[in-house]
Amino acid sequence: MNQQQMMRLKKMQKQMMEAQEKLESTVFTGTAGGGVVTVEVKGSHEVVSVTVDPEAAADDLEMVQDMIVLALNDANKKIEAESQKLLGGFGGMGFGF
Repeated sequence: MNQQQMMRLKKMQKQMMEAQEKLESTVFTGTAGGGVVTVEVKGSHEVVSVTVDPEAAADDLEMVQDMIVLALNDANKKIEAESQKLLGGFGGMGFGF
């Protein structure tokens, strides 16, 4: 690997780390049941909050539990999409090695 390739690699590594930090600190919102359940999850997959409509919780606890799972999955899909957007471009960067 020559000096120029090494410099490009270090620059790319720095950009990747910055993108990863941005992703991990971003809060993504997932919803289910038309807003009956709302969750907030950081890009690091840390759950920040879960909000449940109190009227829905009183009516059918099992349904609310299912909606929490759906809302978390919704947030995780958004995290994955943003991850691909931010970090996907770093794959296949030709360095000749």
